[in-house]
Amino acid sequence: MANSDPTKLDIAAVEKYLSDRIEGFSGPLTAEKFANGQSNPTFKLTSPTGQYVLRRKPPGELLKSAHAVDREFRVQSALWTTDVPVAKMYFLSDDDNVVGSQFYVMEAVEGRNINAPSMPEVPFEQRKLINREMARVLSCIHGVDLAAVGLSDYGPEGNYYRRQIDRWTKQYRASQTDDLPEMEELMTWLDTNIPAEDGLRTLAHGDYRIDNMLFHKTDPRCVAVLDWELSTTGHPYADVAAVIMQWQMPEESRGLAGVDRKAVGIMEDQEFIDAYCEERGIAEIPQFNFYLAFTFFRMAGILQGIKKRLIDGTASNPQRAKQAAEGVPEFVAGGLAAARAL
Repeated sequence: MANSDPTKLDIAAVEKYLSDRIEGFSGPLTAEKFANGQSNPTFKLTSPTGQYVLRRKPPGELLKSAHAVDREFRVQSALWTTDVPVAKMYFLSDDDNVVGSQFYVMEAVEGRNINAPSMPEVPFEQRKLINREMARVLSCIHGVDLAAVGLSDYGPEGNYYRRQIDRWTKQYRASQTDDLPEMEELMTWLDTNIPAEDGLRTLAHGDYRIDNMLFHKTDPRCVAVLDWELSTTGHPYADVAAVIMQWQMPEESRGLAGVDRKAVGIMEDQEFIDAYCEERGIAEIPQFNFYLAFTFFRMAGILQGIKKRLIDGTASNPQRAKQAAEGVPEFVAGGLAAARAL
Protein backbone atom coordinates (compact mmCIF):
# COMPACT_ATOMS: atom_id res chain seq x y z
CA MET A 1 0.00 0.00 0.00
CA ALA A 2 1.32 3.45 -0.88
CA ASN A 3 2.03 6.07 1.75
CA SER A 4 -1.35 7.42 2.91
CA ASP A 5 0.07 10.69 4.29
CA PRO A 6 -2.01 13.37 2.47
CA THR A 7 0.99 15.72 2.32
CA LYS A 8 3.28 13.27 0.48
CA LEU A 9 3.36 11.09 -2.62
CA ASP A 10 5.26 7.94 -3.49
CA ILE A 11 7.11 9.62 -6.37
CA ALA A 12 8.47 6.38 -7.80
CA ALA A 13 5.00 4.81 -7.91
CA VAL A 14 3.45 7.92 -9.51
CA GLU A 15 6.26 8.21 -12.07
CA LYS A 16 5.82 4.60 -13.16
CA TYR A 17 2.04 5.00 -13.35
CA LEU A 18 2.27 8.13 -15.51
CA SER A 19 4.85 6.49 -17.79
CA ASP A 20 2.30 3.80 -18.64
CA ARG A 21 -0.60 6.22 -19.22
CA ILE A 22 0.58 9.55 -20.65
CA GLU A 23 2.07 9.46 -24.13
CA GLY A 24 5.53 11.01 -24.29
CA PHE A 25 5.94 11.20 -20.52
CA SER A 26 9.33 10.51 -18.96
CA GLY A 27 10.95 11.10 -15.57
CA PRO A 28 12.50 11.99 -13.29
CA LEU A 29 9.42 13.39 -11.54
CA THR A 30 9.14 15.87 -8.67
CA ALA A 31 6.01 16.85 -6.72
CA GLU A 32 5.00 19.99 -4.85
CA LYS A 33 1.83 20.14 -2.76
CA PHE A 34 -0.39 23.18 -3.28
CA ALA A 35 -1.24 25.06 -0.07
CA ASN A 36 -4.90 25.24 -1.09
CA GLY A 37 -7.06 22.20 -1.83
CA GLN A 38 -8.21 21.52 1.72
CA SER A 39 -10.81 19.01 0.62
CA ASN A 40 -8.73 17.00 -1.85
CA PRO A 41 -4.90 17.20 -1.56
CA THR A 42 -3.50 18.57 -4.81
CA PHE A 43 0.05 18.36 -6.18
CA LYS A 44 1.97 19.94 -9.04
CA LEU A 45 4.04 17.32 -10.84
CA THR A 46 7.10 18.40 -12.84
CA SER A 47 9.07 16.28 -15.30
CA PRO A 48 11.38 16.99 -18.25
CA THR A 49 8.44 16.38 -20.59
CA GLY A 50 5.87 18.60 -18.93
CA GLN A 51 3.92 19.65 -15.87
CA TYR A 52 0.79 18.02 -14.54
CA VAL A 53 -1.58 18.28 -11.57
CA LEU A 54 -2.53 15.28 -9.42
CA ARG A 55 -5.63 15.58 -7.24
CA ARG A 56 -6.45 12.79 -4.77
CA LYS A 57 -9.00 11.85 -2.17
CA PRO A 58 -7.69 12.28 1.37
CA PRO A 59 -7.04 9.12 3.39
CA GLY A 60 -9.11 7.89 6.30
CA GLU A 61 -12.85 7.55 6.87
CA LEU A 62 -14.74 10.01 4.68
CA LEU A 63 -18.28 11.37 4.65
CA LYS A 64 -20.52 9.71 2.10
CA SER A 65 -20.43 11.47 -1.31
CA ALA A 66 -17.67 13.85 -0.17
CA HIS A 67 -14.26 14.29 -1.89
CA ALA A 68 -15.70 13.18 -5.24
CA VAL A 69 -12.61 13.33 -7.44
CA ASP A 70 -14.31 10.97 -9.88
CA ARG A 71 -17.07 13.54 -10.42
CA GLU A 72 -14.49 16.29 -10.87
CA PHE A 73 -12.80 14.20 -13.53
CA ARG A 74 -16.07 13.39 -15.30
CA VAL A 75 -17.40 16.94 -15.49
CA GLN A 76 -14.13 18.51 -16.63
CA SER A 77 -13.70 15.81 -19.28
CA ALA A 78 -17.21 16.57 -20.53
CA LEU A 79 -16.58 20.33 -20.63
CA TRP A 80 -13.34 20.11 -22.59
CA THR A 81 -15.13 20.76 -25.92
CA THR A 82 -17.40 23.55 -24.61
CA ASP A 83 -16.91 27.28 -24.05
CA VAL A 84 -16.23 26.64 -20.35
CA PRO A 85 -12.45 26.89 -19.75
CA VAL A 86 -11.15 23.74 -18.03
CA ALA A 87 -7.88 21.83 -17.83
CA LYS A 88 -7.32 18.79 -20.05
CA MET A 89 -7.96 15.53 -18.17
CA TYR A 90 -5.52 12.63 -18.61
CA PHE A 91 -6.86 9.76 -16.49
CA LEU A 92 -8.72 8.74 -13.34
CA SER A 93 -7.29 5.97 -11.16
CA ASP A 94 -8.94 3.72 -8.59
CA ASP A 95 -5.63 1.95 -7.81
CA ASP A 96 -5.00 2.53 -4.10
CA ASN A 97 -1.46 1.16 -4.46
CA VAL A 98 -0.25 4.31 -6.21
CA VAL A 99 -1.02 7.16 -3.77
CA GLY A 100 -3.27 5.40 -1.26
CA SER A 101 -6.62 6.61 -2.61
CA GLN A 102 -8.51 7.44 -5.79
CA PHE A 103 -6.91 10.25 -7.85
CA TYR A 104 -6.80 11.88 -11.25
CA VAL A 105 -4.16 13.66 -13.30
CA MET A 106 -4.78 16.70 -15.49
CA GLU A 107 -2.68 19.23 -17.33
CA ALA A 108 -1.08 22.08 -15.38
CA VAL A 109 -2.63 25.23 -16.83
CA GLU A 110 -0.40 28.30 -16.75
CA GLY A 111 -2.11 31.38 -15.36
CA ARG A 112 -2.76 33.73 -12.46
CA ASN A 113 -4.47 32.40 -9.37
CA ILE A 114 -6.08 35.41 -7.66
CA ASN A 115 -6.46 34.55 -4.01
CA ALA A 116 -8.79 37.35 -2.85
CA PRO A 117 -11.63 39.30 -4.54
CA SER A 118 -9.91 42.59 -3.64
CA MET A 119 -7.28 41.62 -6.26
CA PRO A 120 -4.40 43.73 -4.88
CA GLU A 121 -1.97 42.12 -7.32
CA VAL A 122 -4.14 42.96 -10.36
CA PRO A 123 -3.82 46.31 -12.22
CA PHE A 124 -6.67 48.69 -11.27
CA GLU A 125 -8.01 48.90 -14.82
CA GLN A 126 -8.39 45.09 -15.03
CA ARG A 127 -10.36 44.49 -11.83
CA LYS A 128 -13.89 45.20 -13.09
CA LEU A 129 -13.01 43.39 -16.32
CA ILE A 130 -12.14 40.32 -14.28
CA ASN A 131 -15.44 40.68 -12.37
CA ARG A 132 -17.22 40.82 -15.72
CA GLU A 133 -15.27 37.78 -16.93
CA MET A 134 -16.43 35.89 -13.85
CA ALA A 135 -20.03 36.70 -14.78
CA ARG A 136 -19.45 35.66 -18.39
CA VAL A 137 -17.81 32.34 -17.51
CA LEU A 138 -20.54 31.56 -14.98
CA SER A 139 -23.12 32.20 -17.67
CA CYS A 140 -21.23 29.76 -19.93
CA ILE A 141 -21.35 27.09 -17.21
CA HIS A 142 -25.09 27.57 -16.80
CA GLY A 143 -25.57 27.53 -20.56
CA VAL A 144 -24.00 24.10 -21.13
CA ASP A 145 -26.24 21.71 -23.06
CA LEU A 146 -26.30 18.85 -20.56
CA ALA A 147 -27.52 16.26 -23.04
CA ALA A 148 -24.95 17.23 -25.67
CA VAL A 149 -22.00 16.73 -23.29
CA GLY A 150 -23.36 13.60 -21.61
CA LEU A 151 -24.23 15.15 -18.24
CA SER A 152 -28.01 14.74 -18.22
CA ASP A 153 -27.67 12.22 -15.38
CA TYR A 154 -24.98 14.16 -13.48
CA GLY A 155 -27.42 15.04 -10.70
CA PRO A 156 -30.85 13.88 -9.52
CA GLU A 157 -34.10 15.34 -10.75
CA GLY A 158 -36.27 17.37 -8.38
CA ASN A 159 -35.81 20.48 -6.29
CA TYR A 160 -32.09 21.25 -6.05
CA TYR A 161 -32.37 23.18 -2.80
CA ARG A 162 -34.46 20.49 -1.13
CA ARG A 163 -31.86 17.83 -1.77
CA GLN A 164 -28.89 20.13 -1.09
CA ILE A 165 -30.28 21.29 2.27
CA ASP A 166 -31.01 17.68 3.21
CA ARG A 167 -27.54 16.61 2.11
CA TRP A 168 -25.61 19.32 3.93
CA THR A 169 -27.72 18.99 7.05
CA LYS A 170 -26.74 15.30 7.15
CA GLN A 171 -23.11 16.15 6.41
CA TYR A 172 -23.10 18.72 9.18
CA ARG A 173 -24.62 16.24 11.63
CA ALA A 174 -22.04 13.62 10.66
CA SER A 175 -19.13 16.00 11.32
CA GLN A 176 -20.63 18.03 14.17
CA THR A 177 -18.20 18.60 17.05
CA ASP A 178 -20.12 21.02 19.30
CA ASP A 179 -23.51 22.69 19.69
CA LEU A 180 -24.17 25.79 17.59
CA PRO A 181 -27.76 27.08 18.11
CA GLU A 182 -27.38 29.61 15.28
CA MET A 183 -26.72 26.80 12.81
CA GLU A 184 -29.86 25.05 14.02
CA GLU A 185 -31.83 28.26 13.41
CA LEU A 186 -30.36 28.69 9.93
CA MET A 187 -31.10 25.09 8.93
CA THR A 188 -34.69 25.41 10.15
CA TRP A 189 -35.19 28.68 8.24
CA LEU A 190 -33.83 27.23 5.00
CA ASP A 191 -35.91 24.10 5.41
CA THR A 192 -39.12 26.13 5.53
CA ASN A 193 -38.32 28.86 2.98
CA ILE A 194 -37.32 26.99 -0.19
CA PRO A 195 -38.64 28.89 -3.25
CA ALA A 196 -41.21 27.23 -5.47
CA GLU A 197 -39.74 25.13 -8.28
CA ASP A 198 -39.11 27.38 -11.31
CA GLY A 199 -38.01 24.74 -13.82
CA LEU A 200 -34.40 25.94 -14.05
CA ARG A 201 -31.96 23.03 -14.27
CA THR A 202 -28.39 23.67 -15.35
CA LEU A 203 -24.87 22.56 -14.58
CA ALA A 204 -23.96 24.07 -11.20
CA HIS A 205 -20.31 24.47 -10.14
CA GLY A 206 -21.08 24.46 -6.43
CA ASP A 207 -18.09 26.50 -5.22
CA TYR A 208 -17.71 29.30 -7.75
CA ARG A 209 -15.33 32.03 -6.58
CA ILE A 210 -12.29 33.88 -7.83
CA ASP A 211 -9.71 31.66 -6.11
CA ASN A 212 -11.17 28.61 -7.89
CA MET A 213 -10.26 30.13 -11.25
CA LEU A 214 -7.07 30.69 -13.23
CA PHE A 215 -6.67 33.81 -15.35
CA HIS A 216 -4.36 34.62 -18.24
CA LYS A 217 -1.03 35.96 -17.01
CA THR A 218 -1.60 39.42 -18.46
CA ASP A 219 -5.16 39.59 -19.81
CA PRO A 220 -8.43 39.64 -17.79
CA ARG A 221 -9.44 36.31 -19.28
CA CYS A 222 -10.21 33.06 -17.46
CA VAL A 223 -8.13 30.10 -18.71
CA ALA A 224 -9.49 27.43 -16.33
CA VAL A 225 -12.22 26.92 -13.74
CA LEU A 226 -11.01 24.62 -10.96
CA ASP A 227 -12.36 22.60 -8.03
CA TRP A 228 -15.50 20.95 -9.41
CA GLU A 229 -15.98 18.63 -6.43
CA LEU A 230 -19.41 20.07 -5.51
CA SER A 231 -20.67 20.32 -9.08
CA THR A 232 -23.98 18.75 -10.06
CA THR A 233 -27.00 19.41 -12.21
CA GLY A 234 -29.05 21.84 -10.23
CA HIS A 235 -30.12 25.43 -9.87
CA PRO A 236 -27.90 28.21 -11.23
CA TYR A 237 -28.52 31.01 -8.74
CA ALA A 238 -26.58 29.37 -5.91
CA ASP A 239 -23.42 29.88 -8.00
CA VAL A 240 -24.17 33.59 -8.33
CA ALA A 241 -24.79 33.79 -4.59
CA ALA A 242 -21.47 32.01 -3.91
CA VAL A 243 -19.63 34.98 -5.43
CA ILE A 244 -21.59 37.47 -3.35
CA MET A 245 -21.12 35.35 -0.22
CA GLN A 246 -17.36 35.60 -0.52
CA TRP A 247 -17.54 39.33 -1.17
CA GLN A 248 -19.60 39.90 1.97
CA MET A 249 -17.00 38.31 4.23
CA PRO A 250 -14.39 40.43 6.11
CA GLU A 251 -11.12 41.24 4.36
CA GLU A 252 -9.20 38.93 6.68
CA SER A 253 -11.44 36.12 5.43
CA ARG A 254 -10.70 37.02 1.80
CA GLY A 255 -13.83 39.15 1.46
CA LEU A 256 -14.72 42.74 0.61
CA ALA A 257 -16.66 43.85 3.70
CA GLY A 258 -15.61 47.41 4.53
CA VAL A 259 -13.69 47.85 1.26
CA ASP A 260 -14.37 51.02 -0.74
CA ARG A 261 -15.04 49.13 -3.94
CA LYS A 262 -15.30 52.20 -6.15
CA ALA A 263 -11.90 53.37 -4.95
CA VAL A 264 -10.25 50.02 -5.71
CA GLY A 265 -12.16 49.31 -8.94
CA ILE A 266 -14.28 46.34 -7.82
CA MET A 267 -17.93 45.72 -8.71
CA GLU A 268 -20.66 46.18 -6.12
CA ASP A 269 -22.80 43.12 -5.32
CA GLN A 270 -25.77 44.25 -7.42
CA GLU A 271 -23.46 45.26 -10.27
CA PHE A 272 -22.18 41.68 -10.50
CA ILE A 273 -25.69 40.24 -10.28
CA ASP A 274 -26.78 42.60 -13.07
CA ALA A 275 -23.78 41.61 -15.20
CA TYR A 276 -24.67 37.94 -14.81
CA CYS A 277 -28.32 38.62 -15.65
CA GLU A 278 -27.24 40.49 -18.77
CA GLU A 279 -25.05 37.58 -19.86
CA ARG A 280 -27.94 35.16 -19.32
CA GLY A 281 -30.55 37.41 -20.91
CA ILE A 282 -32.76 37.63 -17.81
CA ALA A 283 -34.18 40.63 -15.97
CA GLU A 284 -33.41 39.77 -12.34
CA ILE A 285 -32.97 37.06 -9.70
CA PRO A 286 -36.03 37.05 -7.41
CA GLN A 287 -35.58 36.18 -3.70
CA PHE A 288 -31.82 36.43 -4.04
CA ASN A 289 -31.26 36.45 -0.28
CA PHE A 290 -32.56 32.88 0.00
CA TYR A 291 -29.81 31.72 -2.36
CA LEU A 292 -27.29 33.80 -0.41
CA ALA A 293 -28.38 32.30 2.93
CA PHE A 294 -28.14 28.84 1.38
CA THR A 295 -24.55 29.35 0.18
CA PHE A 296 -23.47 30.60 3.62
CA PHE A 297 -25.06 27.49 5.16
CA ARG A 298 -23.39 25.13 2.71
CA MET A 299 -19.97 26.71 3.28
CA ALA A 300 -20.44 26.40 7.04
CA GLY A 301 -21.11 22.70 6.48
CA ILE A 302 -17.98 22.34 4.36
CA LEU A 303 -15.85 24.07 6.99
CA GLN A 304 -17.34 21.88 9.70
CA GLY A 305 -16.15 18.86 7.73
CA ILE A 306 -12.65 20.36 7.61
CA LYS A 307 -12.84 20.93 11.37
CA LYS A 308 -13.72 17.27 11.91
CA ARG A 309 -10.81 16.12 9.72
CA LEU A 310 -8.50 18.41 11.70
CA ILE A 311 -9.64 16.78 14.94
CA ASP A 312 -9.29 13.31 13.38
CA GLY A 313 -5.77 14.12 12.13
CA THR A 314 -6.55 13.70 8.41
CA ALA A 315 -6.53 17.36 7.33
CA SER A 316 -4.59 18.04 4.12
CA ASN A 317 -3.03 21.20 5.57
CA PRO A 318 -3.50 21.37 9.36
CA GLN A 319 -2.61 25.06 9.66
CA ARG A 320 -5.05 26.14 6.95
CA ALA A 321 -7.60 23.67 8.28
CA LYS A 322 -7.45 25.31 11.70
CA GLN A 323 -8.08 28.72 10.12
CA ALA A 324 -10.98 27.32 8.08
CA ALA A 325 -12.51 25.56 11.08
CA GLU A 326 -12.62 28.81 13.02
CA GLY A 327 -14.82 30.30 10.29
CA VAL A 328 -17.88 28.11 10.89
CA PRO A 329 -19.70 30.61 13.20
CA GLU A 330 -18.85 33.48 10.83
CA PHE A 331 -20.52 31.79 7.86
CA VAL A 332 -23.51 30.79 9.96
CA ALA A 333 -23.90 34.44 11.00
CA GLY A 334 -23.74 35.51 7.35
CA GLY A 335 -26.47 33.05 6.46
CA LEU A 336 -28.73 34.29 9.24
CA ALA A 337 -28.16 37.91 8.21
CA ALA A 338 -29.23 37.11 4.64
CA ALA A 339 -32.25 35.15 5.88
CA ARG A 340 -33.43 37.95 8.14
CA ALA A 341 -33.06 40.50 5.35
CA LEU A 342 -35.34 38.61 2.96
